[in-house]
Amino acid sequence: MKLTDAKLRTLKTPGKHFDGHGLYLEITKATPPGRYWRLKYRHAGKEKRLAFGVYPAVTLKQARDRRDEARKVIERGGDPGELKRAAKSQADSDARNTFEGVAREWIGHQAGGWTAGHTERVRKTLEADVFPLLGRRPLVQIRPRDVVAVVKAIERRGAGEVADRVLNRVRAVFRYAVAHELIDANPMSELRPGELLKPRPVVHRLALADQDLPAFLAKLGAYEGDPITTAALRLLMLTALRPGELRGLRWAEIDTDAAQVRIPAERMKMRSPHVVPLSRQALEVIESVRPLRGDRDLVFPSPYSPGKSLSENTFNSAIARMGFKGYATAHGFRALFSTVANERGHDADVIERQLAHIERNKVRAAYHRAEYLAERATLLQWWADYIDGRRGGKVVRLPVRAA
Repeated sequence: MKLTDAKLRTLKTPGKHFDGHGLYLEITKATPPGRYWRLKYRHAGKEKRLAFGVYPAVTLKQARDRRDEARKVIERGGDPGELKRAAKSQADSDARNTFEGVAREWIGHQAGGWTAGHTERVRKTLEADVFPLLGRRPLVQIRPRDVVAVVKAIERRGAGEVADRVLNRVRAVFRYAVAHELIDANPMSELRPGELLKPRPVVHRLALADQDLPAFLAKLGAYEGDPITTAALRLLMLTALRPGELRGLRWAEIDTDAAQVRIPAERMKMRSPHVVPLSRQALEVIESVRPLRGDRDLVFPSPYSPGKSLSENTFNSAIARMGFKGYATAHGFRALFSTVANERGHDADVIERQLAHIERNKVRAAYHRAEYLAERATLLQWWADYIDGRRGGKVVRLPVRAA
């Protein structure tokens, strides 16, 4: 005899009360009694039970609907109990795999190939702009429109470059989740910064012009600041290294007998070791610093914290005090080297290799791994001699630039 709503309201006898097609309400002997919907069915020759919830939270109609859905699965040869367990497991997994949780896992995975500074910058941008809005949400619940809203808000506050980076990092988190089977597909794969964000004007770093080189060299020669900073600026010009690569230079990386600096991959922007030939003048600068070294590993330690390298702003602050604020930056010495060397007809491949630029053409890069050490040694000696030749040359007075 089938159950009815009226009968259920007064039914108190412990035991199983069947409704039909395996559905029954089980009333326990506890005080107060429990009332549980169950489905009895057979799969692969075994009798099984499936729970549908508690009466009256789950009504008779709802219990019957769930029974009918389960029987459709059985008729197709499936096991509704296994499907329910799999769905619960997936729901639990989705709840654990929040954006913040997976993003922090991704950062930890990538950190081995990043510098500590870059790792910290990535973490801070996500903590500031993404975690407050999306961090607690499971990845499977985040839609492209949610991510678009986040990056558009960043762009509206005038931080277009940050918005670009955040979008790329969010996309990378989702790619990581797919690769590690945390989600089945990447819904962010079609989001492109160029299609979502407004184009930004390209702002090139300020670089000293060749015509201003005599004036700069005169100021550098008369500079009365920290001698470590002065020597570092000289070597930066002579080697065309990136400022960060030079600031972190260690004595163990210098081979004066071979006249080379060997920078390990972890200190290079492109994560590839870089050998830099040293000109005669570069070696002289290094030797001038040696008496100031003490017991330090760093060639150019901070005058305030000897265990640390010169700070990121030290170079540009010194350049500004010499009167070149708005005309030159430390990173701009690389552009000066590249411009002058290219204009004088030196081999572009040799110049690019000295700058440690990556080959953008992947096919060419696979067959073009020449270090050009001999050619670069010749180039850097020419460059050092060129700088010496500009010392004492015609000085062009720079116009006063408004602050």
